[in-house]
Amino acid sequence: MVDYIQRPKSRFLRVKCNDCENEQIIFGSASRKITCVVCGRTLAEPTGGKSTITTHILEVLE
Repeated sequence: MVDYIQRPKSRFLRVKCNDCENEQIIFGSASRKITCVVCGRTLAEPTGGKSTITTHILEVLE
């Protein structure tokens, strides 16, 4: 059966900070710079569409 309902292209991501090993859930199309809540390292930067992820992605959440 064909799925006629469009699914959103944006996803939430579980990422791990490279400096302090903190795991955090972020939005993949964020419009602001996302920093780690523990150490303040930049995890993602906006690019006008999808964010540029500057850390390790552990999981893509549906």
